[in-house]
Amino acid sequence: MMTSPSLAGKRRVAFSIKADQGGEVYVAGSFNEWSPKKSRLAYKSGAYVTTLMLPKGRHEYKFVIDGVWCVDPECPEWTPNGLGSLNSVLTVT
Repeated sequence: MMTSPSLAGKRRVAFSIKADQGGEVYVAGSFNEWSPKKSRLAYKSGAYVTTLMLPKGRHEYKFVIDGVWCVDPECPEWTPNGLGSLNSVLTVT
């Protein structure tokens, strides 16, 4: 089976966050040019979830819940972002 060049070296990464149903939830980060409306999460079984294909390496991200930028409370690693707040950090291996 051949791997598409756009998927070569990438891994499937799941993102999820618990939030009230009925809102708009996105994930924005270094992997999608920090676009606050590019990667929308769907509400399933009490949480918002999505899966993205990310290249190997270190990625910073935040959730955008109804326009409010939030760190991932389940992520064990955060880093200062130069804007006076924190970003969540994940490493894809």
